[in-house]
Amino acid sequence: MKLSKTDERRSAIVDRLADHVLAHGLVAASLRPLAKAAGTSDRMLLYYFSDKSELLAATLQRIAERMTGAMVEQVSPEPLPIEALQKRLAAMLFDDRFWPYMCVWIELASRAARRDPLYTPIAAAIGQGFLAWGEAQLAAENEEVRTRDAAKLLVAIEGMVLVRAIGLGETVERSLS
Repeated sequence: MKLSKTDERRSAIVDRLADHVLAHGLVAASLRPLAKAAGTSDRMLLYYFSDKSELLAATLQRIAERMTGAMVEQVSPEPLPIEALQKRLAAMLFDDRFWPYMCVWIELASRAARRDPLYTPIAAAIGQGFLAWGEAQLAAENEEVRTRDAAKLLVAIEGMVLVRAIGLGETVERSLS
């Protein structure tokens, strides 16, 4: 299906906004800096998006899509046991190329923890997406075990991200050995 010119322009804007947020974080996600990053005005941003919530949701979803796409390239084409998948994900997510994604995720989770009405539903949707992705990657004896292991995987990885973010990367490395 071919996109309309408006949809193409909107997609290009979202790509530039995703680049900007990955480089500068959510702290730089007010309309004027976002418009500058997109090479347009804040009024034009609101032409393509109904409001800031829609704009940020699209931007954060694009970041999540990019990260998930990169994760797919790095993991085995065959389902893995939880321990093996956890080690692969940890090695990948803590790589310098992926760390900007983790930093944005930490900011998003922090704002959701404060029950920010803008970020809470976005964070929940992205978290559910990662949970579903984990389920699809896991080898398990049945669906119940796969669902449980996907939850364990998400919780373990999130904990590792937070521990590394506070400067205790060596602790994460020890936990994986």
